[in-house]
Amino acid sequence: MATKTRKSNVRRNAQPPRPRQKVQQISVMDRALRALPFSEEDIQRATTWLIIAALTVLAFAAAQWAGITTAAYLQYSEIAARAGFQVQRVEVTGMERVDQLKVYDLVLAEKDRAMPLVDIDKVRADLLQYGWIEDARVSRRLPDTLAVEIVERKPAAVWQRDGKYSLIDARGNVLENVQPGDAGTLPILNGADANQHAIALNALLDKASALKAQISGASWIGNRRWDLKFKSGETLALPEGESAAAEALLNFARMDGIHRLLGRDIIHFDLRDPERAYFRKVPKAEPVTTETSGPDSTNSGTQA
Repeated sequence: MATKTRKSNVRRNAQPPRPRQKVQQISVMDRALRALPFSEEDIQRATTWLIIAALTVLAFAAAQWAGITTAAYLQYSEIAARAGFQVQRVEVTGMERVDQLKVYDLVLAEKDRAMPLVDIDKVRADLLQYGWIEDARVSRRLPDTLAVEIVERKPAAVWQRDGKYSLIDARGNVLENVQPGDAGTLPILNGADANQHAIALNALLDKASALKAQISGASWIGNRRWDLKFKSGETLALPEGESAAAEALLNFARMDGIHRLLGRDIIHFDLRDPERAYFRKVPKAEPVTTETSGPDSTNSGTQA
């Protein structure tokens, strides 16, 4: 009996089995969010602001489509003009060789216009269409002045092709057409599309600075190489390719420094062959014979 009583007490004291707990599954998205250095409140706040920004953009686009902002801007411009914010004066500086009439015709078109309606970017873009103008700065000087600052290009050479002459800058931009006698001391570039290779030519001549000041012009031959013309009358034929032409020019500069080739009796130097150089001298002038009159050819005078 005691054994049965003890077994019954053990059964009473034994705790019932606990139910198994389910393991909570974490999604990949939750793991990625937990890995970020932000709290859930920060992420929710950022999401809210993104939604507000998107709604604002949509509302602005809808207003633009409906013409609401344009009408409001025009009304604002009219109010500004009545308050004195209207173009009454135009100041243009920096003009020396540019056609001033063209510039003023363009800029004065903005006169009597409300300041908010002046399209500064368009005015600048229109000014840059002229060859002489390298850069233009347009600004509003409140309440009533439109200021324009012109930066002109500098002529660096004269481009000659098919009997036509044009001033160009160091980059080959055409500035204006000129007469043959208006070149002055500027070097002359001959050949079709020679102006498009002006930058490469300047870089080439910079490699032989001792010769650059003595060059009066250059001819772009066959759209592939240069012939250089010196002020003393000689012509130097260079090979094709930038590196080959630079090497030939440097070799010629060394030879001229040693032997004084320029200013002598040589009129043509041909360095197109990398193995040898060809020189052509000035042709010798044929001797000129003069006829002498004999004693019988003299007229005798009569004595009175």
